[in-house]
Amino acid sequence: MQGMPSRRAAPSQNTMSVPVAYLGIILIWSTTPLAIQWSTQGSSFAFALFARMTIGVVLAVVLLAAWRVRFPLHARAWRSYLVGGLGTFGAMTLTYWGARHVHSGLISVLFGLSPLMTGVLAALWLGERALTPLRLTGMALGMIGLATIFAQGEGAGGTQVALGLVLLLCAVFIHSASLVWVKQIDDDSPPLATAAGTLIVSLPLFGLVWWLVEGHVPVDLPLRASVAIVYLGVFGSVLGFALYYYVIRHMEAGKVALITLVTPVIALLLGQTLNGEAIGARVWLGAALIAGGLVLHQWTALVRLARRQ
Repeated sequence: MQGMPSRRAAPSQNTMSVPVAYLGIILIWSTTPLAIQWSTQGSSFAFALFARMTIGVVLAVVLLAAWRVRFPLHARAWRSYLVGGLGTFGAMTLTYWGARHVHSGLISVLFGLSPLMTGVLAALWLGERALTPLRLTGMALGMIGLATIFAQGEGAGGTQVALGLVLLLCAVFIHSASLVWVKQIDDDSPPLATAAGTLIVSLPLFGLVWWLVEGHVPVDLPLRASVAIVYLGVFGSVLGFALYYYVIRHMEAGKVALITLVTPVIALLLGQTLNGEAIGARVWLGAALIAGGLVLHQWTALVRLARRQ
């Protein structure tokens, strides 16, 4: 899921591995929506989500031990874990619930709104001067694109597409709010430790939802669903998070911002090609308007990037 890239590029000795991490993030973020839908085949969304997060917790703990990464337990770290865990629980539960009713590509498109929401919340909450006229224009364009998608419900998913879109929009808001809150806490724990702490806090909540919704392990889980759950647990929950934080520490903000422009398009194409999703013309128009809004929102960083080339 998208954060707030703001750190400067690192020395050149890291440049050999940064492109690999960058492409890895694009691949993971582009395939995650489709994997979410596939993971719920043959079981409830609650089991798929709980299984994914369980795998994520186990892998994160193993990596912490193997790489001897410190796991801070001071008050600020715990506040960060708690806020991140609650945000992850709320955002992911609504995402999995809503994903049952909309095309997979639209999940990525709607989460592309995260930088816009984050900018508004950071200005209101942290007092950041992020609401420039250009950024406000980008936000307005993004809202027009969102309205266009809502107006074309029949081309965006199943019969309850409006419900799915609302749930996903709420998930994006919770995700963005938790990012701003974590930024306010300003914990300096290692990214992998933050990921592990976040997953550990959220796991019991995911388990409770699974127990209330289903309460048993599916007997005949399709192979595709099993592979999707493992893929999301390994890449979507842990490695993708670590790669993202690695990239924002060693790459210009403009290049990181391009990820949010590329992944929704790839996700829409993957949904059409691999999942037989028929995306209407107005949905593509809405996605294009949201992408245009993101370009305006990130214009300063993109111009700075272009001047460096």
